[in-house]
Amino acid sequence: MKFLGKFFLSLLLLILLALVVLYVLLQTQWGAGWFSRWVSDKTAWHLSLSKIEHDFTSPSHIILDDFSFGHDGQPAVLVAKRVDLGLALVQFSDPLHFNSIEVRDGEINLANQAPDTTLPMQANRLQLNNVRIENPHSTMPMTAQRVNGGLLPWKPLPNDVLGSDAQFQISAGTLTLDGVPGNNVLLQGSIKQRRLVLSNIGADLARGSMTGNAERDAQGNWKIDQLRLNDIRLQTHQSLSDFLNPLRDVPSVSINRLDMTDARLQGPDWAVTDLDLTLKNVTWRGDDWQSEGGSISMNAGNFINGGFELNDPIVNADLSAQGIALTQFSSRWVNGVIRASGSWTRSDKRLTLDELAIAGLEYTLPQNWRERWQETLPSWLDSVLVTRATANRNLIIDINPTFPFQMTSLDGSADNLLLARQHQWGIWSGKASFNAAEATFNRTDLRHPSIALNANDQQIQVTELSAFNGSGLLEGTATVGQDVQRPLTLNLKGQAVPANVLGNWGWPTQLSGNSNLQLQLKGSLNASAPLRQSVDGTLSVTTDAQAVQQTMRGGQVQ
Repeated sequence: MKFLGKFFLSLLLLILLALVVLYVLLQTQWGAGWFSRWVSDKTAWHLSLSKIEHDFTSPSHIILDDFSFGHDGQPAVLVAKRVDLGLALVQFSDPLHFNSIEVRDGEINLANQAPDTTLPMQANRLQLNNVRIENPHSTMPMTAQRVNGGLLPWKPLPNDVLGSDAQFQISAGTLTLDGVPGNNVLLQGSIKQRRLVLSNIGADLARGSMTGNAERDAQGNWKIDQLRLNDIRLQTHQSLSDFLNPLRDVPSVSINRLDMTDARLQGPDWAVTDLDLTLKNVTWRGDDWQSEGGSISMNAGNFINGGFELNDPIVNADLSAQGIALTQFSSRWVNGVIRASGSWTRSDKRLTLDELAIAGLEYTLPQNWRERWQETLPSWLDSVLVTRATANRNLIIDINPTFPFQMTSLDGSADNLLLARQHQWGIWSGKASFNAAEATFNRTDLRHPSIALNANDQQIQVTELSAFNGSGLLEGTATVGQDVQRPLTLNLKGQAVPANVLGNWGWPTQLSGNSNLQLQLKGSLNASAPLRQSVDGTLSVTTDAQAVQQTMRGGQVQ
């Protein structure tokens, strides 16, 4: 019995000695290297350490120096100057489940993590101290530096490094999200069954500040309860459409309230200055939106998109399931003023302007305005109805060299004017009248030109067409059909007008002096063919000295 007692005592001492030796060796550079190689050889991960430390003053903690960890054959996912592992009793059954993991002075690069894999360790608490985080391949690419904070518990899942249930509080010195940089970022919240709740968001963003709270469900839908942006000064290389892409890249974004004050946003061909915006109760899904009891209130110093610029725009509108009620729109544009109110209805995709007022414009039409007039409208806009419109003291210029024109002090009014239907611009119904103080059409000067028209489904009827030229008067009527061929008829007469008044408009004559003339013309305003080739007509001109009658066929005078 004494022999057995001595044997087991000696064996126990040898085991203790071996453990002491192993304990000492593991804390040497050789021991750290051996342990790293053992893990790398026995698992699908590679591990690199320079030293393993343990102090009996903190017996439940192991320190790993110069830590590097990642997939075999791939760059490291985690590199840190020091990793502190807090041990727990649960490790007897789950060796890689730690009480705590503290990462200090390191970098986490999630781009190096293989798809559909997860990190093999877990912890009741994950602590980050001065860590850099890279996640460039997510829906919204992110880079964060000087990250400090904690996550508890930490149980990473495939493609979800934060896990499905945890609470966190994280701060970052700098954070760039989808190309937008922020400083002094604070995030507080929780994760519950993959539902991300951000109870407190704070950041210095683009020389301004951002505060708010939001949440994202397991399907990726975002709900922003409150978000406030102050004094933002944001410059981006993205176009306006690309800048708004994050709203389309997620299943949906719901905004309970968004406030933006004194913001300045600028892209390569667009800009908004001095923007104040309040948006309530709106949900975006792709390119569509929904709302119940929502509203938008906005004013800005300038809004620029390409060659389009508004000065001091103001917009107030109520949003609902039925559509948009535009209670106020006003803006200065090309040295004039535009005011409007009305509605857009979702059921028929119609924009109805109950009132439209345009005054003091000095507008030069774009070179391709005729092509734009023929373009198909977007799917959300089927028709445009102007119930009441007025125009005062406007200057309209077309510098197209084929047929330039200019109208000065243009006034007018319109009632129930249907300007678009079935996604196509036109004058489909209603009545309108316009007059100007002076006009020039292809180098022919006119005084007090005026036009009045009525439109219906079959035709546009010009009931009055008049202008003074020289010492005489031009008067006429016309009709334009509403079918694809756009058949045109024009009757024009002149009294005491210059005999060559029609020369610049495509009908030359060799006569001179004042004359009386009568023109009857038919043609087609078909958008796919030139007008001149379709024109047939007769012209009679009588002067004091002679009378001439001419015929035009296919645009050629015979």
